[in-house]
Amino acid sequence: MTTRHPYLLTAAIVAALALAGCNRKTDDTMADTAPAPIATPAPAPAMTPAPMPAAITVASVTLGTSAGADKRIATPMSTFKPNDPIVVSVATNGAAQNVDVRGKLVFQDGQTAGEQPTMLNTTGADTTVMTFTNANAWPAGNYKAEIWVNGQMAQSKNFTVQ
Repeated sequence: MTTRHPYLLTAAIVAALALAGCNRKTDDTMADTAPAPIATPAPAPAMTPAPMPAAITVASVTLGTSAGADKRIATPMSTFKPNDPIVVSVATNGAAQNVDVRGKLVFQDGQTAGEQPTMLNTTGADTTVMTFTNANAWPAGNYKAEIWVNGQMAQSKNFTVQ
């Protein structure tokens, strides 16, 4: 006997098993259907970049009843009368395009007494003015003028209406 026969015998067994697998009967419960398509992953959702922090800072907030041509308060005040307009002058530094700057007056109970949004476009130091009026007179009490930049509180200033 030669040593080639065990290899031939192994090859014949492997071939017989492969052919037997091709001739097997399918289960009656399995339907002859096309194979299910391979699921392709959905494209990743478009990533919206987080808003860039504002390239501006609020240098100062000044309150009064009027602002000059330079948008600055000539006579700063912290106490107002019920029928006074409340003028808020906001000095900023830095460069910005389409930055949301909001002035908000908050009464002592936390209620918003007024809000003014503005879009700031500047290439350097700038001043923004917001004027708040109340047709029914301001209720006496303590208030806070808040300045928000891109949804973040930047500065606040307390004042009183007497």
